[in-house]
Amino acid sequence: MILQALYEYYQRKASDPESNIALPGYEWKEIPFIIVIDKNGKFINLEDTREGGGKQKVAKRFLVIKSKGRSGKNSYLTTNVLWDHYGYVLAHPKDDTDKAKDDANKQHKTFVMMVDELVQARPDNEEFLAIKYFLESEDGKECVFKHESWQNCSKISGCNLSFRIIGKKEIAAEHSDLTYYAEVDKRVIEDDSETVEEPAVSCQGTCLITGEQGQIAVLHHATSVPGGKSGGKLVGFQKNSGYDSYYKEQGLNAPVSKKAEDAYTTALNVLLGKGSQNKFRISDTTIIFWASRKTEFEKKISFFFTNPEKDNPDRNSQEVKALFESIHSGNLNTESETQFYILGLAPNAARISVRFWKTGTVKYFAEKIALHFLDLDIVKPKDEIEYFTLFKLLTSISFDYKIDNLPPSLAAGIITSILDGAIYPATLQQQCIRRIKADRKINRTRAAILKAYLNRKNRIYQTNEKEITMALDLLNINQGYLCGRLFAVLEKIQEEALPGINATIKDRYYGAASSTPVTVFSRLLNLKNHHLAKLNPGRKTNFEKLIQKIMAGINSNGLPAHLTLDDQSRFAVGYYHQRQDLFTSKEQKEL
Repeated sequence: MILQALYEYYQRKASDPESNIALPGYEWKEIPFIIVIDKNGKFINLEDTREGGGKQKVAKRFLVIKSKGRSGKNSYLTTNVLWDHYGYVLAHPKDDTDKAKDDANKQHKTFVMMVDELVQARPDNEEFLAIKYFLESEDGKECVFKHESWQNCSKISGCNLSFRIIGKKEIAAEHSDLTYYAEVDKRVIEDDSETVEEPAVSCQGTCLITGEQGQIAVLHHATSVPGGKSGGKLVGFQKNSGYDSYYKEQGLNAPVSKKAEDAYTTALNVLLGKGSQNKFRISDTTIIFWASRKTEFEKKISFFFTNPEKDNPDRNSQEVKALFESIHSGNLNTESETQFYILGLAPNAARISVRFWKTGTVKYFAEKIALHFLDLDIVKPKDEIEYFTLFKLLTSISFDYKIDNLPPSLAAGIITSILDGAIYPATLQQQCIRRIKADRKINRTRAAILKAYLNRKNRIYQTNEKEITMALDLLNINQGYLCGRLFAVLEKIQEEALPGINATIKDRYYGAASSTPVTVFSRLLNLKNHHLAKLNPGRKTNFEKLIQKIMAGINSNGLPAHLTLDDQSRFAVGYYHQRQDLFTSKEQKEL
């Protein structure tokens, strides 16, 4: 299903003249530097194609023949057509070790052989001949190394290079004479590795994607997932492995035609590529999404998950608000039944790890995302944005507010629960409670997380617990919620009695108060009498009445000896609700 959806996405983009998606057998590749030569192979210039400033420089992309994956002891026998890194093009090693130098020389010999084959196939092509003359010249490579741009080129690990004949606009790797090269099989290379050149034998079969008869791809092209060390594959079988069946080898175990394989891997590379608007990354998981046809929802969905833009921090909130309006107004109807796909991927050693795969209509996912934000809805301070993204949600429960410190599987689990409308992972609640106790901060995001977790759990499991409201609920008599309210009032009394105090009761007693209330509240209630004595009579009376109302809901047996994890969550929400209410004026409450 994943491969079929990616194949259909390629067909959709290929039929759109504005998409600029790569032709079959080709890919768009960033090539930072171009070696400019004349027709006789004489070095002219080392051209820097990058644009931008500092570390933000971006190399120009060129449409070149799709690269093959390579690994194993004979990986040096695989080269790209008229472009590759400086080891292949110039025999320049990645470091000064003997092994690196030997590898670079082997790689360069393969590149030279490829150019010789091109010249033999097209002896009248002056560009192929010029490159051959350059590679055979005694001083060609030395001229490149002495050029002022070489220092910048050599600093880029595995920097790609190609050639351009002076006076030409396109580079040699874009030449029309290479079309035949993209359509024929390369020579057979014996190796135990999975990712070497594909055998030249013709393997016909029925494609699992299209259902058509065609030549089956024995090896599939690699794709780089952000965070991975090298390209991985969605479909791959180790050669002579236990996964083989019926004497079939490698890709023949899951037959996909070369045509379909080229299409789905191209589509996957486009969705994962630099500058793609159809992806976002949360922790170690990269999420890509697309629709069966062009939709507005496809453009906007990333705003629900990614970090707000620095120059427009309110944009994400605006997009969520627009989503709610489109659902209620019926504006989604024109695309509501359009099929939508969401794929979560994580890097792996050789094969890409699929974290999750979700399919449904635009309406289905829009409603699930809207439900997520409704569950998170909670009273907010005046100056905060109305909606916060998944990125902010995850960083708020991460150590030092850094998403890299989050358990890897948690992000994928949360996204899955959002898209399914299912209960949030229990680890979300546990992680949130853990961070609150560690740094004693109960902010809006953390309170919203606990509210959403509890309400969704109660709704799905039908526990008959009272639903937690957006703001302070005077009718909620849950013992954890009431203890949280009481703790907030006691802290407020202390703050007003001791203006400018550096540490409040929250900093010292929060952990115990939220888990074993009976052990600390008697002391805190006695302490509050000393603080109340420092307030004016009117303020003192108001606080005493508020405490009496809260205590009226406490069980006759007294404060609870222990609070479950769910009630500890209600404690945090009750604390947050009461704090917001204490800092909200009477006029604001009436609005």
